Amino acid sequence: MTSRLFAICFRATRPSSLAQFWSGLLGWESTEGPDTDVTLLPPDPAGIRIRFLPGQEHKTGQNRAHFDLTSTSPEDQQQTVARALALGGKHIDVGQLPEEGHVVLADPDGNEFCVIEAGNKFLADTGFIGALACDGAQEVGYFWSEALRWPLVWDQDQETAIQSPNGGTKITWGGPPVAPKTGTNRLYFELAPPAGSGWEAEVDRLISLGATHTGEGDGARALMLDPDGNEFSVQKRR
Repeated sequence: MTSRLFAICFRATRPSSLAQFWSGLLGWESTEGPDTDVTLLPPDPAGIRIRFLPGQEHKTGQNRAHFDLTSTSPEDQQQTVARALALGGKHIDVGQLPEEGHVVLADPDGNEFCVIEAGNKFLADTGFIGALACDGAQEVGYFWSEALRWPLVWDQDQETAIQSPNGGTKITWGGPPVAPKTGTNRLYFELAPPAGSGWEAEVDRLISLGATHTGEGDGARALMLDPDGNEFSVQKRR
């Protein structure tokens, strides 16, 4: 037994407003938590929750992770872009070339995401959120494959990708060079230990795979770092 990926979390200056943007874009229902946090609930059991938590991290560069949204046709791609802009998103330039088919946008809090052109075979059958595309080394892809027990679905030229055995969104790492870390990541993973298992045992297992326990956290979560220094949390209690 191993931890499951309970949620992909956004630290946000205004969690409720950012959740409203993503709820409108994805068409997912939201539920409010006790600490001004908001969770979006995926319509598919294979989907991953998205949580928006209060944070004051200033953006100092591109995020180390972003969503790639899929399209079924050129018209569908245009409709997704138009919906994002109407909800408060904006076009941004991250160095993409004019001939590239994807559209790069940012949400109202400045978090980058892409709307991928139709016909992308790598993201076929993944759902609307085709991938969480991460900046990371090959080794960190191996770490998360072992940590979540998700199989590698891509491992070539130091680029890696994993996907749940149940399908759905892929998590990808682009390989070197990995951009230097300039602060606390705005996006991070929250893990839930297996039922009936103490969180301490799961923390020890993750350390054995290459993670670091920071010794920080609170009564509900332990804060850890993956081999690339990316923050993630392990639930202590539900």
